[in-house]
Amino acid sequence: MSTIVVTGTDTDIGKTVFAGALTGALGARYWKPVQAGTDDGTDRQRIAQLAGIAPDRLLPEAYVLATPCSPHRAAAIDGVTIDLDLLALPQVDGPLVVEGAGGVLVPIVGSLTFADLFARWERPVVLVARTGLGTINHSLLSIEALRARGVAIRGIAFVGDAVEDSEATIARLGDVRRLGRLPWLDPLTPQGLAHAFAEAFDVADFR
Repeated sequence: MSTIVVTGTDTDIGKTVFAGALTGALGARYWKPVQAGTDDGTDRQRIAQLAGIAPDRLLPEAYVLATPCSPHRAAAIDGVTIDLDLLALPQVDGPLVVEGAGGVLVPIVGSLTFADLFARWERPVVLVARTGLGTINHSLLSIEALRARGVAIRGIAFVGDAVEDSEATIARLGDVRRLGRLPWLDPLTPQGLAHAFAEAFDVADFR
């Protein structure tokens, strides 16, 4: 089984869009273990729209929490107790793309963060980062947090307008592979996303 974990430096930076593109490019299955916030639908539903993936390749979440905030707080508000045994990686045939929630140090339950969960899984992660102001600091801190827990980083994928100096600086100082950059797409369509991903990334880097 080949599993790639997609995580991010923050929330609302294009992580789900990237995960959808990667899932489609690999012909993979997709799983988001914890969904927090359902007012605008779930990320699994967005992935279905973005990547045109058959429903049987979209695995159900372990937890769907209504409140749009950190999972540990959303679970408390919703009256849900998160069982870590239910967050074990599902066993599937073929590639699997797993998407975290928010940034790497977002808490899930108690003091356990997504970075801690990734360390338990022992699978490589792709760190998704925006290109705008502040990304150098957020990206390097995320890289340090992952490495401090022994999490292997496959590389960094940027989302947004090109900012060559910031992207190169993060790759150099963080000593991470620069996988590519997905531009903002308007309109965002499955065909446009697939084309943009193919133009910006080498799918062999994720196999």
